[in-house]
Amino acid sequence: MTRLVLASASPARRAVLRSAGIEPVVQVSDVDEDAVAAALPPGTAPEVVVVELARAKARSVAAVIPDFAADCVVVGCDSMLLVDGELQGKPHTPEVARARWSAMAGRSADLITGHCVLRMRDGDIVAESVDCSCTTVHFAKPEPEELDAYIATGEPLQVAGAFTLDGMGGWFVDRIDGDPSSVIGIGLPLLRRLLGDVGIGIAQLWRHSPS
Repeated sequence: MTRLVLASASPARRAVLRSAGIEPVVQVSDVDEDAVAAALPPGTAPEVVVVELARAKARSVAAVIPDFAADCVVVGCDSMLLVDGELQGKPHTPEVARARWSAMAGRSADLITGHCVLRMRDGDIVAESVDCSCTTVHFAKPEPEELDAYIATGEPLQVAGAFTLDGMGGWFVDRIDGDPSSVIGIGLPLLRRLLGDVGIGIAQLWRHSPS
């Protein structure tokens, strides 16, 4: 049976896949995202940055999954928010999260999510497909006390763009234009296409599907 290996610690990505009928094998990559981004040429397009980060995560995990490498697909993803031409990843600190919300509250920004799918057979990568999705997020203006409370939860510190759509941050998103699953971190429409590119139909990965 072909297994899907998710190269991410994100519980949100895992939840999206599980809700869609796939029970992923979670294998966290050890990629230094800042180092990968810094190694890219100056002026690299945002879409290329997120794709290369996703590729680095997937390939890192592909090198350390001997138990599944006989027949699996490895999926790596990376999301960043594009605000005023600048990519923003995880803020990590309350101060950075507050500054980012000051810049994006009441405005729109593009959430770009890079995807990389690796098809593995007998321990080797036999096919690869990569692409990214872009969804426009329209942010509300949290009241100062609301933003204080949100930052105090710690949620926005460890997520791209300092917000979630499927968590407490969803209170401060007015609407989106695009794929909601991509904003959560893994775009199902795009992933289906990439899986098809490497010869895997989604029904092959569903729980309880015929072998």
